[in-house]
Formats: sequence, C-alpha cells, structure tokens
Amino acid sequence: MFGIGMPELLVILVIILIIFGAGKLPEIGGAIGKGIKNFKKATREPEEIDATPENKKIEPK
Repeated sequence: MFGIGMPELLVILVIILIIFGAGKLPEIGGAIGKGIKNFKKATREPEEIDATPENKKIEPK
C-alpha cells in the first residue's frame, strides 16, 4: 500500500533506536499498547446518555 517493505522497516527501527536508545523502547512500547487498548475500549463502550427529563433540569440562575 505505502511501499514499506522489510528494508524500510529495519531503517525505521534503527532510527528509533538511535533517537530513544534501547532502554526507552520497552516504555514506549508499553505506552503505545496502553493507548491502543484504551482506544479500543472507548470505541466499544456505549456513550453515556443523559436520562434527566427536560422539565426537571436545573437551570443556572
């Protein structure tokens, strides 16, 4: 689709290793994983519905 093959992925991985270092990669991977998990959870949960009747809402004075 984007023309990204194995050599390109290796180059990207090497650049990431140079920028962040090997010590930070597990933290970055964990943060990305948590972000994806939260995104999936948010898309599966139904939105909260306001069940307060219109005539019972409290208007600010």
